[in-house]
Amino acid sequence: MKNSKTYAKKVRELYRSLKAKYTKAKKAVYDEPADAIVYAIVAENMREMETESAVKRLADYFIDLNDLRVSRDEEIVEVLGEDTNITKDIASTLTRALRNVFDKYNSASLQALKKIGKRPARKVLEKMDGISRFVVNYCMLTSLQGHAIPLTKRMIEYLRSNQLVHPDADEQQIEGFLAKQIPAENAYEFYALLRRQSESRKRRDKKKTVRKAKAKTATKTKKK
Repeated sequence: MKNSKTYAKKVRELYRSLKAKYTKAKKAVYDEPADAIVYAIVAENMREMETESAVKRLADYFIDLNDLRVSRDEEIVEVLGEDTNITKDIASTLTRALRNVFDKYNSASLQALKKIGKRPARKVLEKMDGISRFVVNYCMLTSLQGHAIPLTKRMIEYLRSNQLVHPDADEQQIEGFLAKQIPAENAYEFYALLRRQSESRKRRDKKKTVRKAKAKTATKTKKK
């Protein structure tokens, strides 16, 4: 990444400030890599708190991952709670990814990845249909002991808008850069803290927009 020394200093300062601002994040650990895949597919498209409740509803409703794999997208959308483009995309991605897993291993399990090493496991995941960069990195970080920093679109937008990474850097370059700055043992904490910060900023921006809209309405009413 261009001007890496400048941005490295900014990232380290960001990490220190986020640790001071938020409570320590407990690392998520998945014995079954496919469980991490399911969580990540939901998490990539929803905020953290929405993800927790959505994944819990999926676990309560479907018997296991195989049951989820063979379910209709409409049924999954109903369990997720809202019929939107986001939930429809989550549903289709979940079934597509799990079917891909089943086709490769004749099971809705990815335990086989634990026996082949981190690099080969990453390559297998990257080739699977329905599995994005975020999902690959989240699975590597939380289930396969890999050194990765999963990044949602909101997180990347936050980094760019706050000039914490070079404006010309793409998603892959940003991930690689952050992984070099944040040690493996701190990777999940950094991911969790950065995610909280990026999502809290969105909520503040939304509140500001609502307040501005109300103020405009009040002004128009007075003029009348």
